[in-house]
Amino acid sequence: MEYVEIDGHQIAYRRKGQGTPILFIHGVASHSFLWDEIMDKLKDEYDVIATDLLGCGASDKPKNTDYSIDIQSDILIKFIEKLSLQKVHLVGHDIGGGVAQLMAVKRSEQLIDLVMMNPVGYDFWPVQPITTMRLPVIRSLTSSIMHRTMLMMVIRRAVYHKEKLTKELLDEFWKPLKTKEGKDGFIQLIRCINNRLLTGVTDKLRKLKVPTLLIRGDSDAYLSKEITIKLASDIPHSRLVNISNAGHFIQIDEADRLTLLLREFYLNKVKN
Repeated sequence: MEYVEIDGHQIAYRRKGQGTPILFIHGVASHSFLWDEIMDKLKDEYDVIATDLLGCGASDKPKNTDYSIDIQSDILIKFIEKLSLQKVHLVGHDIGGGVAQLMAVKRSEQLIDLVMMNPVGYDFWPVQPITTMRLPVIRSLTSSIMHRTMLMMVIRRAVYHKEKLTKELLDEFWKPLKTKEGKDGFIQLIRCINNRLLTGVTDKLRKLKVPTLLIRGDSDAYLSKEITIKLASDIPHSRLVNISNAGHFIQIDEADRLTLLLREFYLNKVKN
């Protein structure tokens, strides 16, 4: 892991390869490790970078701090500037897709293009089990009762190819949550989820000039297909691809297919 200080917080990130930068943003219940296989497949062609959002992974987890997607988008805008990346291919998954939407409407000049995979959007989120965890009585107990088995149930439902859920992979999901600080960071992230931040940018999305690719795993058990359908309708110059044998974590289910889609999207735009 490498680190950069932004607004007084240490933001962790992984970086491999060289070339035009691709910036990957993870979602809830995961961190930057989720992109490792994709990064390894693309590192010979691109400068691949995956961050841990504030409160997640190896990034700082300050108490009583706003972890909303609005704040996360501001941090990553500054992250691009701090690393002198100029323009990036931006890829967001889950709430990382919500962060990417806000980055696109705030600073589209920083983006070469935009890819969103099973993203949150509009007012179709948060969803179960996040909504239950946001209840005050449940939230107050979450840190003490959260354990590996609970997380594994959530992850297992999010993956289409169950045989890919190895112990090593599940250990990576659990790694940041083994400590009280990690659990508290996760709870604070859940507490700060606010879907109004995306319902208010629809008009700006309709004016977006950034080429956009939307990818949906048809077996996503958590986020509605209506999100990607509506985003594809609202965002000009966008394309929607559905992957039938993938769930919420497309990075795990179909790493080869996902890598191919990204590579084709980037190369076709260069040709055009």
